[in-house]
Amino acid sequence: MLAFLIKRIGNAVLVMLTVAFFAFLIFRFLGDPVEIMVNESATQVERDELRARLGLNDGFLVQYVRFVTNAAQGEFGLSWRNQQSVLTLIAERFPATFELVLIATFLSLAIGIPLGVFTAIGRGRWWAEALQFSSIVGVSLPSFLVGILLILTFSVTLGWLPGYGRGDVVRIGWWSTGLLTPSGRAAIVLPALSLSLFQITLVMRLVRAEMLETLRTDFIKFARARGVKRRALWFRHALKNCLMPVITLTAMQVGNLIAFALVTETVFQWPGMGMLFMQAVTFVDIPVMAAYLCIVSFIFVTLNTFVDIAYAVIDPRLRAA
Repeated sequence: MLAFLIKRIGNAVLVMLTVAFFAFLIFRFLGDPVEIMVNESATQVERDELRARLGLNDGFLVQYVRFVTNAAQGEFGLSWRNQQSVLTLIAERFPATFELVLIATFLSLAIGIPLGVFTAIGRGRWWAEALQFSSIVGVSLPSFLVGILLILTFSVTLGWLPGYGRGDVVRIGWWSTGLLTPSGRAAIVLPALSLSLFQITLVMRLVRAEMLETLRTDFIKFARARGVKRRALWFRHALKNCLMPVITLTAMQVGNLIAFALVTETVFQWPGMGMLFMQAVTFVDIPVMAAYLCIVSFIFVTLNTFVDIAYAVIDPRLRAA
């Protein structure tokens, strides 16, 4: 088990070093920080002093090691656009993204699992086939189109929910939350639904496939022969054996939701990390772009590593993989 842990953690460190290398290349070759940070009236001497202070005259390897060391400590320098600490900017935006991903994940499980069960037990009926067909449509539609349709329907036409912003927020220390205010709860519904639609369809199709496979097993047949009620058979016995793949998929998809929330946040003007990244791309704010890449990659790699370790604990045969 120790060798397995060392191998998995080593792979995670190697992936993060590779990500840090690409993030450093963005720093190195995309734009000149000196030209962006100084004003037009600055002299060449002032530019040279700033270049020396930033360490831009050092060799490639020295700069890369310095970048990795600072990134490991959470230090990504100053935003070229806002002249603020990049870590401070991300810390201000992270609660909004975290809440959005949290609600989207909850919706994907709360909606996807029951739909998967119903389409499995109702296989061949028209409503089950209609749900199955709608899941294909849900997978195929791009996130920005889903967001625009939701805004057009529930915000513009019906006027039920706000179509942009986060609403009123409450600060608890450095953390900010909109879940404690009515306008904040109303504002998160549409973006969370838009972000969760793809995962709802994934969970639904996975649960359906696992349920159909489980319902064919011998222990389900024996339970049915013993007179176990159908509802208990479906939701207590069969569904319990289908949840492990769903948990794995959900854990792995959380990283994807954080990474790809930038589209949803842009459509709904949600003030999260994705929106910050899009603004950084617009204004060529390289430190923010590099920090976003490293942080999202770290979250994704950490979640996948935990899933691998959990699998190895549950099934010792996987430790040899």
